[in-house]
Amino acid sequence: MRKKISILGSTGSIGRQALEVIEKLQDKFEIIGLTAGSNIDLLNEQIRKFKPKYAFASKPELIEGAKVAALEEICSNKENDIILVAVSGKIGLRPTITAINNGIDIALANKETLVMAGDIVMPLAGKQGVNIIPVDSEHCAIHQCIKDITQVDKLIITASGGPFLRKSVEDMKNATVEQTLAHPRWNMGKKITVDSATLMNKGLEVIEAHHLFGMDYDDIEVVVHPQSIVHSAIEYVDGSVIAQLGLPSMHIPIQYAITYPERFEGIKSRSFSFSEIARLDFEEPDWDKFKALKMAYNAGREGGSATVCLNAANEEAVFDFLAGKIKLFDIISAVETMMERHTVIKNPSIDEIFEIDCEIRAKTREFLRI
Repeated sequence: MRKKISILGSTGSIGRQALEVIEKLQDKFEIIGLTAGSNIDLLNEQIRKFKPKYAFASKPELIEGAKVAALEEICSNKENDIILVAVSGKIGLRPTITAINNGIDIALANKETLVMAGDIVMPLAGKQGVNIIPVDSEHCAIHQCIKDITQVDKLIITASGGPFLRKSVEDMKNATVEQTLAHPRWNMGKKITVDSATLMNKGLEVIEAHHLFGMDYDDIEVVVHPQSIVHSAIEYVDGSVIAQLGLPSMHIPIQYAITYPERFEGIKSRSFSFSEIARLDFEEPDWDKFKALKMAYNAGREGGSATVCLNAANEEAVFDFLAGKIKLFDIISAVETMMERHTVIKNPSIDEIFEIDCEIRAKTREFLRI
């Protein structure tokens, strides 16, 4: 039987690559729903090609060839075996919770879901017996390595170091948008690429890993690995270290997440060759240059609404940077200021999380306009 799947964010980078995986494995999948933001033309192309039953976009009246259904309606449809949450931002949180409440497994590529509400989402998934399979290459790697989490002593999350690994602080302060988006290893969306340049993306992944695997922040280590071959590793209590390796291609973790627990031959960039790779380098992050990583650890340890504040302030500042309104290091200043001013709520509800998110975004925009 074919696995039935919906993709939230089918016109984004992860969504498009997921459809490439599904096209290769078309006898394994039936697409129930596709959703997009404003890229209606591409969505309609996808509808014509993959023939989903339902679709949604910011202008639903322009959708052709599928029945219009809102995000949460698609996520309530129990025809789905799994839903790939590949939308960017807080918009992914409520649909994810809806899918979990309906007993539908999640392939999660949306960081905000766990960064904002991991303390709510993960216990709910456990209660409903729902699998949350991470799509991020780092978390996917850890998921593949773990057999018994109770025997794991440490998670080791790798980071490429981004375009400024060998650059000075002054280089980063004067960096253009074009330089920031020139990631040496990965082809990703603009927002996540900026986060990778500041290492905020790695900090958000640390918070996600804490929630996904129930590990203390003191037991999650970030290591810079420029080649991006070792996607992450775990250390067991006996000192054994198991790592997952592969070429830097998102097709592999996407396919793993949506076909789990099975594996199939799918899209490969080429066969893996140790001799061609030749060397693997590792080093500690420069905590002074990449302050965002330290701020993320601090927010995670603080818990509650601290991570909501971190995420909202960073996202608003990144948008301003991409629009050419601020410098790269202004992102760090904005997040730092918002974190200092924020009064943490320890156990916020979903409604409170959205209220705090809106409040921090407004304050961040005000701070950046001063």
